[in-house]
Amino acid sequence: MTKQHENLIGGEWVAGNAYTKNISPSNLSDVIGEYAQADAAQLDAAVQAARAAFPAWSTGGIQARHDALDKIGTEILARREELGRLLAREEGKTLADGIGEAVRAGNIFKFFAGECLRLAGETLPSVRPGIGVEVTREPVGVVGIITPWNFPIAIPAWKVAPALAYGNCVVLKPADLVPGCSWAIAEIISRSGIPAGVFNLVMGRGSVVGERLINHPGIDAISFTGSQSVGARVAQACAQNLKKVQLEMGGKNPQVVLDDADLKQAVEICVQSAFFQTGQRCTASSRLIVTDGIYTKFIEAMKERMAALKVDDALKAGTDIGPVSSQSQLEQDMSYIEIGQSEGATLVIGGDRLKRETEGFYMAPALFTDTTAAMRINREEIFGPVASVIRVKDYEAALAAANDTTFGLSAGIATTSLKHAAHFKRHCQSGMVMVNLPTAGVDYHVPFGGRKGSSYGPREQGRYAQEFFTTVKTAYTLA
Repeated sequence: MTKQHENLIGGEWVAGNAYTKNISPSNLSDVIGEYAQADAAQLDAAVQAARAAFPAWSTGGIQARHDALDKIGTEILARREELGRLLAREEGKTLADGIGEAVRAGNIFKFFAGECLRLAGETLPSVRPGIGVEVTREPVGVVGIITPWNFPIAIPAWKVAPALAYGNCVVLKPADLVPGCSWAIAEIISRSGIPAGVFNLVMGRGSVVGERLINHPGIDAISFTGSQSVGARVAQACAQNLKKVQLEMGGKNPQVVLDDADLKQAVEICVQSAFFQTGQRCTASSRLIVTDGIYTKFIEAMKERMAALKVDDALKAGTDIGPVSSQSQLEQDMSYIEIGQSEGATLVIGGDRLKRETEGFYMAPALFTDTTAAMRINREEIFGPVASVIRVKDYEAALAAANDTTFGLSAGIATTSLKHAAHFKRHCQSGMVMVNLPTAGVDYHVPFGGRKGSSYGPREQGRYAQEFFTTVKTAYTLA
C-alpha cells in the first residue's frame, strides 16, 4: 500500500480530509506517496499552535535553539543520499543534484545553529548625559513560509532555519507538486527537541492553504518564493494587513559572452546556466548575449555541446538533465517553442518532446538564434530548458541588453578582460553577478536576492536573513 503522510500541527501528525499522489516526473508509474491536503480549519489550528508556542520559544535559551538546529542539520547530512534520491524522484533533477541539494540543506541548518549564538546588538551613549542606549533584535513572531517546487529541500531549509534560529514560530506550506522533501524535513524537526507548535507543516493547494495563510490575522510575516504574478498578489495582501513580507520571484537572467572569452569555458558556462536542472532555476540564464566576433564559433560550439547532453530518468547514472517537473510545466515550455518560432526566431537545436524507457516529461534542451530583445522569449520567464541568443556589436551593447529586462536576479559575463569584468559587476542591474561562472549556483552563507521585479524585501540567507526574521528594538536606561 502507498504510504500516507500527514500534516504536522501542534506537535501532532494530523490526517487530511483528502490526499494527493506524489508522482515522479521521470516515471509516471512511480508513486512516491500520498500526502495530506490541509483545509482552512487545519491551517487555523497550525497558526493557533504557533502563536501558543511563541512566548516560550522566543524568549528561551539560545543554546537549546542551537542544539536543535544542529541536530537537524546533522541528520540531513547523514541521510543525504536517501533525501537526495527522494528529491530526484519527486522533482526530476538528477540524483547528483538531489544529493547536493540535501547537503546544502544540512549545511544551512548548521550555519543557522551557529547564528543562534552570534546575534549581536549595540550599546551606544545617548546624546543626553547619564542615559544608556541598547539596540537589540527580537523575533518577528509567527512566520508563514510558502516555498516553490524547484528546490524542494534547499528553499524550505533556508527559510525555516533562520526563522527558528532567531526565535520565530513557523507555519510552512510547501509546493503542492513536491511535498515529500518538506514532509521529510518536518519529520526530522519533530524529533529534534524543538517544542510542539514551534514548527508546523500544512500541505495543500495554494488556493486553499496559501491564500488563508497570507491573509490570516495570526501571521506576522510572510516569506514567499514563486512566480512574479503570485508574488505581486502576496505583497498586496501583506500590505493591506500590515504584515512584513519577503518575496523572491524569479528572473530572466543574462549571460554575456564577449569576443575575448575562452570559448570552451563560455560554452560550458552557458550550457550549465541555461539547461542543467532542466533550466528550472530562478537563477538560470535564458538570455545568452553574444558579441559579433565570437558569435558564429559560439553557436557551433553550443550545438555540439548540447547534442552530447543526455536527457533521461533522474535516477539513471550518466543523466545530465532530468525531466521537466510536470505536465503543465512541459506544456508551458513547449508553448514557448511555438511562440519563439512564430516571432521569427530560429530554433537551431532541440525543443522536441522525447520518449524514454519510462513514461515521463522529457524535453530536448532548445536554443534559439536570430532573436531580438522585444521577443516574448526574451521578455518572459519560461522556467524550462529553453535559451535564446541575442547578437550584439560590443560590450556596451551587451551591457545594455543585459539590463533590458524587468527582472534583476542574477547575471553573468564570460571575458578575460579585467576592465569589462569590473565594469559589469558595478553596472549590471542585478542582485548577483558571476564572472566566468554559471549564473546558477550560490553559497548558503551569503545573501541571495535580486532587484527590480525579481525580489522585494530583505535578502535571504547568511547573516542578512536577520533583516527579515527579526525586528529592531531600541531601549533607553537612566543610569
